[in-house]
Amino acid sequence: MSGIRNKRVQHSPEGAPHLGGHNWRTHTDTFVLDHYKVKGCNSFLDIGCGNGWVTRRVSTNSLCSKAIGIDGAEQMIKNAKSRGGSEEYLCTNIDEYNPEIKFDLIHSMEVMYYLSNPGDIIQKISDLWLKDNGRLIIGIDLYYENNDSHNWQEKVGTPMLMLKESEWIELLNKAGLKEVQSWRANRGDEWAGTLVLTGKK
Repeated sequence: MSGIRNKRVQHSPEGAPHLGGHNWRTHTDTFVLDHYKVKGCNSFLDIGCGNGWVTRRVSTNSLCSKAIGIDGAEQMIKNAKSRGGSEEYLCTNIDEYNPEIKFDLIHSMEVMYYLSNPGDIIQKISDLWLKDNGRLIIGIDLYYENNDSHNWQEKVGTPMLMLKESEWIELLNKAGLKEVQSWRANRGDEWAGTLVLTGKK
């Protein structure tokens, strides 16, 4: 079973994970909003949407006609709905979610390493949730090359999956995604950066 484990890193009101202490909003805004103003994003899904800030931002794009955020935490979904507008929020387990539509863009931030087998979910996203030429973009702060993240599992008290960047890339490739790329966002002298991965169906 690939479900999200019971505990998650605590997030600030605007969604930045406390453990890393580094704000990953810049790369998400740039890629999701600016890139898709050109490419087009009629439908958007945010996996692990938290209080919904990414979903809200994307929904304001005139090219986006449908924006959905899902999260397994009821309180997060309540918070998102209380701040939301035209976007839709659902409290659901990632394993059980069966969308009625396919998406141009699927986004996931700080979720995949909580899954016992993220490859299964990435495969499902590729096979069933993405439109042809749709894109998946994943952001993670916990990965092998980020030494700062190596003690997060102990601090949080829940299992987290530690993979190398090359292993995450391989999961996207194995799922059949094309044009797979990775880079480090917000990298600095004392921070390895948020690992961003993307691929296209």
